[in-house]
Amino acid sequence: PRRSFAVVPSIVAHGPALRGASSKSQSALASQSVAGNSAGEYPMINRRAFLASTSLLVASAGLIACSAEARAEVLVYKSPTCGCCNAWISHMREAGFEVEARDIDDVSVVKRQSGIPQHLWSCHTALIDGYVIEGHTPAVEIQRLLAERPDMIGLAVPGMPAGSPGMETSGPNQDYTVYGFDADSVSTWSEISG
Repeated sequence: PRRSFAVVPSIVAHGPALRGASSKSQSALASQSVAGNSAGEYPMINRRAFLASTSLLVASAGLIACSAEARAEVLVYKSPTCGCCNAWISHMREAGFEVEARDIDDVSVVKRQSGIPQHLWSCHTALIDGYVIEGHTPAVEIQRLLAERPDMIGLAVPGMPAGSPGMETSGPNQDYTVYGFDADSVSTWSEISG
């Protein structure tokens, strides 16, 4: 019942003693932790061991959440001949996303079905975790979208602005806007300086 709370901390407190001990010794120490002492009480965990074990659990949970977000799968619809689409896919992979590319002859079909307003169209359309991403949207903005989870269809960078991910050039970069959109409205998500 309620005594089970003392089991985990007491095993954590014995952690240093368990390391390097034989498996028979480890079993004896773990059994002692579960059984408590002869008076039926459980060994107490000191504050330092409790804080260390709690910090480790919190850090582990954060790392798992971050790695799951970074490994979100992206499905990209693009023209078979588009080089900048491939460069954007590389940008996404470098940011930790798993990307599957599908070459299709008419990407506009996917754009219409996904609800992207025509004035926001670019060369490729991606789907990720329930959202639509249009064009050369930076990975950092997609990560923000996935973290904040707003009620919208997705993000778009219309056209092909120089300097956006996948459109890197040796010449001057353009300022551009990342838009958030849904069925009824379009709003500025972020402004990117060239």
